[in-house]
Amino acid sequence: MLSTFVITLREGVEAALVVGIVLAYLNKANRSYLNPWVYAGIAAGILASVAIGTIFIGTLSSLDTTNQLYLKPLLEAIFGLIAIALLSWMLIWMTRQAKSLKGEVEHELDRAIQTNAAWGIFGIIFFAVLREGFETVVFIAAQFQQGGSPVIGAIGGLCGATIIGILLFKLGIKINLKQFFQVMGIFLLLIVSGLVIGVLAHLNKSLVLNPNFPCNQDSCILGGLIWDTSQVLPQKQFPGVILHTLFGYVDRFYWAEAIAYFTFLATVGTLYLRSLTEPKQAVPLESP
Repeated sequence: MLSTFVITLREGVEAALVVGIVLAYLNKANRSYLNPWVYAGIAAGILASVAIGTIFIGTLSSLDTTNQLYLKPLLEAIFGLIAIALLSWMLIWMTRQAKSLKGEVEHELDRAIQTNAAWGIFGIIFFAVLREGFETVVFIAAQFQQGGSPVIGAIGGLCGATIIGILLFKLGIKINLKQFFQVMGIFLLLIVSGLVIGVLAHLNKSLVLNPNFPCNQDSCILGGLIWDTSQVLPQKQFPGVILHTLFGYVDRFYWAEAIAYFTFLATVGTLYLRSLTEPKQAVPLESP
């Protein structure tokens, strides 16, 4: 629940920024009559994200009734890989683009108003919400073994993002978004690093359950056991569950998981820190 809350809150605030910029631009351009298309884009993006999530989770649920028990952990590993790729790309790309986000959104709005204003604005909002929603949905699908708690975390994160959007664009309250995204970025980096361990665990479980794979032990691809703290600090009980969520802690830690975790953390972490110090990119201007 906590990890999904953090991710949904960050993704939701990104979408809320785009929505707020669009509404402010339309108001400044005396085109507030197009606001319903903004709200329609929000609703459509959320509904599309929920539909995709229902398909993903429904597919995982249907595998519980099959005799091929290895398929579900294999699919969870695949969803996990997709979530790692999307969230890592979003973390680095959004950090780079944040410096010029307002100019880029207004540039797209200019082009939309010059052509088909209503549908153009609807498309900008719809794809902004859908992009953030799809990344969250894939993460929830990868965490499906935790039951319904990720869904509760996602709802909480969405509500939190909505409140932040209202504070920024309706009430005019100043929030240091740069610090907010930097803190959320660190949490997201650690959460996704923990997801790397989960992907290896799912893949290993799939191989153990696969009758066609020659493996009769608990660890097929994970190597030797580094520690077993399941009796002292179990990862599914407090405070282990907090460490598991924020830092990827597991009570049974193997060598392959350790190598993958620290390699990913060092590689993506370095790229993220570099993106924080890159200069602002200029938005290309078109001739009138």
